Amino acid sequence: MANAGRLPSLAHGPILAGLFVVQTLLTLVSSQSMRAEAAPDADRRGTVALQCRLAGGAWQPCQMQVERVGSHWWLLIGDQRLEFRHDGRGQVTMQQGKGDWRQVDSRWGEDASLCWDGVCARGDIPLD
Repeated sequence: MANAGRLPSLAHGPILAGLFVVQTLLTLVSSQSMRAEAAPDADRRGTVALQCRLAGGAWQPCQMQVERVGSHWWLLIGDQRLEFRHDGRGQVTMQQGKGDWRQVDSRWGEDASLCWDGVCARGDIPLD
């Protein structure tokens, strides 16, 4: 395949040149489609219904609102809003209401819940 990677010459006929153009267009459309499908995961926003627990209390319905998966989200638990930010290096900070931001430790609970200090959530949590 000495001609691999090179444009077909018109000396080989217009059919080969036409096939090359079609193949190139299909490759471009396919790669753009793959990028478009990946984009929502990179910046997927939305609301997810979960179960939450505060300080070991009872599980209650809550909502996770995602600004940017894995880096910025908040939980709405009753009338409380707990905002979280992840710095991409393992540090998570939380702000309760208008309070100060504070670093929290993330851990998985035995019941498949994800906890940040005394705040736990379980359900279909979007992680990345």
